[in-house]
Amino acid sequence: MRVFEKAPAKINLTLDVLYKRPDDYHEVEMVMTTVDLADRIELIELETDEIRIESESRFVPNDERNLAYRAANLLKDTYQIKKGVKIKIDKHIPVAAGLAGGSSDAAATLRGLNRLWSLHIPRKELADLGAKIGSDVSFCVYNSTAVAAGRGEKITELPAPPSCWVVLAKPILGVSTQTVYKQLNLDQIEHPKTRDMIDAIKTNDYEKMTRSIGNVLETVTLKGHPEVQQIKELMVTSGADAVLMSGSGPTVYSLTQQESRADRIYNSLRGFCHEVYVVRMLGTPSET
Repeated sequence: MRVFEKAPAKINLTLDVLYKRPDDYHEVEMVMTTVDLADRIELIELETDEIRIESESRFVPNDERNLAYRAANLLKDTYQIKKGVKIKIDKHIPVAAGLAGGSSDAAATLRGLNRLWSLHIPRKELADLGAKIGSDVSFCVYNSTAVAAGRGEKITELPAPPSCWVVLAKPILGVSTQTVYKQLNLDQIEHPKTRDMIDAIKTNDYEKMTRSIGNVLETVTLKGHPEVQQIKELMVTSGADAVLMSGSGPTVYSLTQQESRADRIYNSLRGFCHEVYVVRMLGTPSET
């Protein structure tokens, strides 16, 4: 027995930090959606009671450091499942990019094992389980468009956003999410227009969506990594309707409804940035 699951990348249309919580986490409110850049997960039932990770990517660990491994292990422990699985990860989403690649792999593993082992676990229950693995896993379980609150685990689904092209660009650098949050000054942030973004999505208003994007972590990452600012400027001068960093970065994305303009943005970045992708906005669960 084997099943396949797509694990799409996510982007933040908004990312707001409201306050520091007593548990040392930050209370966030984010509008997130998915794009058509995805890892592919293959789950193969084993006769032995073990978890194996296989991937051709040298960036994918094959032990408990891997979020897909943790997802399978947590599912087995929670529901007392004495079965084994081989998890093959065909990696396409850049790692440490602010695109939730590892979290999406974990979520796809939860969804896929739910089918492989005929567990019939409700989607919300899977999402609650995912919250124990990482802040973005709950959103990735739903695999759609949503407002994520709390630490990211409180999910309110939204319709798919207006259709458009998304150009993603990741510079060759790593950004520590923990460090970015530590350096964030909550007294000096300009909060994004979350309510306007939600309204834009509900009314399918592309122009309002482009006016409403915002990410409070951007100023911190831009200060430490000027190349991220350069990518933003290149995208703007190439005709993007909106440009924003996703998550804590370093990936920057731009939006446009014209394929020719998306190609122009892509071409302007190719000599400057090694990892550049032109994809479509998804925002609804993708086919496996």
